[in-house]
Amino acid sequence: MPLTLISPAFADGERIPEKYTRDGRNLSPPLKWSGVPDGTRSFVLIVEDPDAPSGTFRHWGLYNIPADAERLPESVETGPDEARMRICSNDFGNPYYDGPEPPKGHGPHHYHFRLAALDVPSIDLPRQVGVADLWTEAKKHKLAEAELVGIYER
Repeated sequence: MPLTLISPAFADGERIPEKYTRDGRNLSPPLKWSGVPDGTRSFVLIVEDPDAPSGTFRHWGLYNIPADAERLPESVETGPDEARMRICSNDFGNPYYDGPEPPKGHGPHHYHFRLAALDVPSIDLPRQVGVADLWTEAKKHKLAEAELVGIYER
């Protein structure tokens, strides 16, 4: 069974509820996965918007997610599991989840939640590293990848 990623908050290809955007409460949505490949020792999760006017915009980079994890609760970065994981700087320059905030009238944007199963227990990167650099490093250790796409328009 391949690695799959879902959210109880929205279906693949559907609208992201406002509370998970910068127009709402800006909470990271709950996520669940299954089909973890043998040899997985940790996970990395990123969120990207390839529809941004200036090119792909990265909203979140969460790494060193433990291999025994099967989900991330809503607003994981503020909960008790936060200490087990690391968050890198997003393209807003913030070391936390920043949800969708596309330009008004720009049309629907597609937010790609990408989860990678890795063959290493952790990635050692400085906190100020960006999401793009995190993903570059993660790809060196990737066993499998799953994607969930949410849509948001203002």
